[in-house]
Amino acid sequence: MSVAAPAFWRHVATVLTGSLGAQALPLLAAPLITRLCTPAEMGAFGVWFGLVAVTAIGATLRLETAMILDHDAPAQKTCFEVVFYSATAVALLVTACTLLGRLAGVALLQQMSWLGLLTIGVGAWLTAAMQTTLAYATSRNAFGKAAKAKVWAAATIVLAQLAMLFSSLGGAALLAGHLVGLAGGLLAARVLLVPPRAAPGLVLNQVQRAYLVRHQKFWRFALPSNLLNGLCGQLPLLLIGARHGVLAAGLFALTQRVLAAPISLLAASVLEVFKRQSVHDFETLGNCKAAYQYTFKALFLLGLAPSLVLLLFSPALFATVFGPAWREAGELAQILAPLYFLNFIASPLSYVFFVAGKQKIELLWQCALFAMTLAVFVAPGTLRQSVGHYALGYSLLYLVYLRMSWQCSQNKMAPA
Repeated sequence: MSVAAPAFWRHVATVLTGSLGAQALPLLAAPLITRLCTPAEMGAFGVWFGLVAVTAIGATLRLETAMILDHDAPAQKTCFEVVFYSATAVALLVTACTLLGRLAGVALLQQMSWLGLLTIGVGAWLTAAMQTTLAYATSRNAFGKAAKAKVWAAATIVLAQLAMLFSSLGGAALLAGHLVGLAGGLLAARVLLVPPRAAPGLVLNQVQRAYLVRHQKFWRFALPSNLLNGLCGQLPLLLIGARHGVLAAGLFALTQRVLAAPISLLAASVLEVFKRQSVHDFETLGNCKAAYQYTFKALFLLGLAPSLVLLLFSPALFATVFGPAWREAGELAQILAPLYFLNFIASPLSYVFFVAGKQKIELLWQCALFAMTLAVFVAPGTLRQSVGHYALGYSLLYLVYLRMSWQCSQNKMAPA
């Protein structure tokens, strides 16, 4: 690995400082939030949040990932312009489609509030803009400023949600507070990082179209792959709600939120450093084997202890921290703990597919994951049985995924 180990951990620590605040604030507030809202309200917010997250992936066309590869200012400015153009178009299209779906009688959309329907596009646009701005920070090694923006967004979300919950706004408080936090975080990020100003027109110009062509692998392969991944992440919640009710959906939503925290906190911090180092090693050495090995070991050691705690003590921990009504969420967390340990390791290392230009291979894996997820939750069975089969199938696929990413890091896979 061309970067010294102390430098690697110094960069990780910088990112982790911001991520710690960004993730610790919602987790610290969660015991209070779970006592101010019902599992059903949490489930409704989880569905909205999932739709926003998936829509945001499509809104960026995954071109924010290309920001790490393009170091010159004109190319990065073009990236912002293309992403803002696509995000605006997707936000308007999704809003129109959800309204038409509601009028057409789509069951899922009829269960959502009008506020939720009308703000999916807004939430997706804000998320896409924030992701692109943070990618710009990574390309400039501005980890400290990005960390401050993340903390600002998290603090605003928590304070806004709590204030609205205390005002008896119910489930709408979770949604509205999240939007306020996204807007605050984006504003802070742009003030701190001063990224290029993007002024997209009604149509893309020649330079912007050329940028799309040059980075077509991102929207041809990485975009469908990440959309499938996002759908796979939300499909269990949607199908659980449809088959077992909103109460079960709320329990599963909290389980996902708690288990995803270590991934968002530690793994994402390591990813920000691995992104830049893997690109540098590929450009100079033709592979990123050393960076991959070092990152794998770091993730394994960081994730082992939290995963063991969740595996052994989740039901009691959930009941104590979030209230007795949420004990069953802890039982689901116990089942999913091994899966999330593998997820913790594999998620940051997946960036090697982008660096090696093997997005098509990842897309095929995501198709297999989507098929497995759909089959597991459509098949007859209790909630625990479905979640258990899901954890087993997903874990096996992750082992295959890690093997493929290791081969990509050595630049040994056949051309995609």
